[in-house]
Amino acid sequence: MDRKWLAIGQIAKRSGVNASALRFYEEKGLIQSLRSDGGQRLYPQDALRRIAFIRVAQGMGLSLGEIAEALAGLPDGRTPDRHDWERIAGQWQALLDRRIEALQLMKRKLGACIGCGCLSLEHCGLYNPEDQAAAKGRGPRYLLGDLPPERYC
Repeated sequence: MDRKWLAIGQIAKRSGVNASALRFYEEKGLIQSLRSDGGQRLYPQDALRRIAFIRVAQGMGLSLGEIAEALAGLPDGRTPDRHDWERIAGQWQALLDRRIEALQLMKRKLGACIGCGCLSLEHCGLYNPEDQAAAKGRGPRYLLGDLPPERYC
């Protein structure tokens, strides 16, 4: 069976992804194209499903690196089928659960801080005098669950 090939503009229109994003996905190894005799990028029509997979995964908050890792496990650069998706979804479940938990914690902390009415950086989970939180790791440590040295909001 011969594959149907679409120009980058056709793929962009059908997928809802800008041509620049398609080129970026290709640069990152997420999709593949070939060149026409005139040098135009041509994508197999089944790339539309792969692009849809990428967009859904990005919508779930996954990085392009995480998406590339999942797609790299597929033979011949094909689109995930039902069996592949079940395996990938299982791998991502724990990751998504951790992200949901972190977002819920942040929501509670931000709500409590806003609700306390202090409106002062001296009592806010974002306040970090003399970079004390650096020893605890990267990111907004006090909003991510680490306790500050003094009682905040």
